[in-house]
Amino acid sequence: MSANMELLSDQIDLDSYFARIGYTGSREPTLPTLHAVTAAHVQSIPFENLDVLAGRPIHIEPEAVFQKLVHDRRGGYCFEQNSLLLDVLLALGFEASPLSARVRLQRPRDFTPPRTHLFIRVELGNESWLTDAGLGGVSLTSAIRLQTDIEQPTAHEPRRILHENGKWFHQVRFADGWTDACEFTLEEMPPIDRELANWFTSTHPQSHFRNRLLVARAGTDGRRLTVLNDEFSIRQRDGNAEKRQIASPAELLEILDEHFGLRFPAGTRFGSTGAPWPA
Repeated sequence: MSANMELLSDQIDLDSYFARIGYTGSREPTLPTLHAVTAAHVQSIPFENLDVLAGRPIHIEPEAVFQKLVHDRRGGYCFEQNSLLLDVLLALGFEASPLSARVRLQRPRDFTPPRTHLFIRVELGNESWLTDAGLGGVSLTSAIRLQTDIEQPTAHEPRRILHENGKWFHQVRFADGWTDACEFTLEEMPPIDRELANWFTSTHPQSHFRNRLLVARAGTDGRRLTVLNDEFSIRQRDGNAEKRQIASPAELLEILDEHFGLRFPAGTRFGSTGAPWPA
């Protein structure tokens, strides 16, 4: 493991990060700042697994993450997104820590997914808050309290936390009701665990990131924009979605540019078994 996995918070270039997400608000470590930075991050830096499909390694050392997501204006998945957000929050003076989770979207409770998700716990006063910029099409756009059995509004979908049989469940409410987003135990996720989970997520043949193309970004008006394989969807705050098929690799590149700010050379294709148009 690289000795640079732990980035000192005073080394991060906050000015460049805030320029990347278009944030000009307060830098005080307060709840409004936490909400605002979370929203700006998820609305500006898309969730995506395109490098995985292109066969490129995913480096999660702090310098590599900052270069890719900030300077290169790319997106990434949870180990990139939330590693960057965690470093930013620490640099701002928040008391924040990395937690591990199992993603449960579209998975029944009797199935045990791998513990390959990273999200963030923040302590403010006497309250614990959770934020998560790496949950794909349901990434948080406001922090939520670590408090059970209450519906919590966000800038997008309502959320709630359940505590059952020693496990915590972060749930999201769609038009058809509540569904699990992820399961966790409040166990912290140190760098070595992130490194191993990132290796599995980006290289294992059965990882869902190796078997589908996924790009997602939150809109500023309550919408969610998502590409899943060869389908582009815009979901409104009420859950209604407009979907259309993507007809060609060229159209995919146009959508990535126009709606997600991701620019690739003409003719680019994202290979491996998970791409709709393999290289």
